[in-house]
Amino acid sequence: MQRAIISGMLVVILLATGCAEQKSASSASGVMPVHLPDVRTPIPLGTEARQEHRAVMLQHLETIQAIVAALAEEDYRLAQGLTESHLGFFMHRHAMARQDPANFPPAYHDLAMAHHAAAEKLADVIPTQDLKQILPQFNNVLKACVACHLEYRLRSS
Repeated sequence: MQRAIISGMLVVILLATGCAEQKSASSASGVMPVHLPDVRTPIPLGTEARQEHRAVMLQHLETIQAIVAALAEEDYRLAQGLTESHLGFFMHRHAMARQDPANFPPAYHDLAMAHHAAAEKLADVIPTQDLKQILPQFNNVLKACVACHLEYRLRSS
C-alpha cells in the first residue's frame, strides 16, 4: 500500500511540474489538447547557464524519485541522506556558488529558499519512520517545487 501511494506521488510530481514536453498533435482519443499561453516569468540565461540550471533541476527531480524509492523500500537512512545532501541548504550553497544570483529575480531566490527549508524539515522528520509525519513534509517539498515551476521558466538570452 505504501509503495502504491509513494509511486503515485511521483506521477503527480511529473504532471504537476510540467516537466514532460507536450506534443501539439491530437491525443489517441482524437481530442485536441488545449494550449494556454505560457504566462510564467522568463529567466533569461545564456546557453551555458541555462544548461547548468536545467541540470540542477533534473538532479532535483532524480533525487525526488530516489527519495520516493528509498521510502518505498523503508530505507529511511538513505532517504534522509539524499534529502539533506541533494535538496537541503548544502545544495543551495553549492548551486549559488556556481551561478550568478543576478540572473535570478529575488522572488525566485525566495522560492528556492522555501524549497531548501522544506527539504531540511523533511530530513528532520524522516528518522521517525512514520509516513503520517513524513508525507506531509514531503508534500511541502513538492509544493515548493511546483510553485517555482508554475511561476518561472528558462529563456535563452
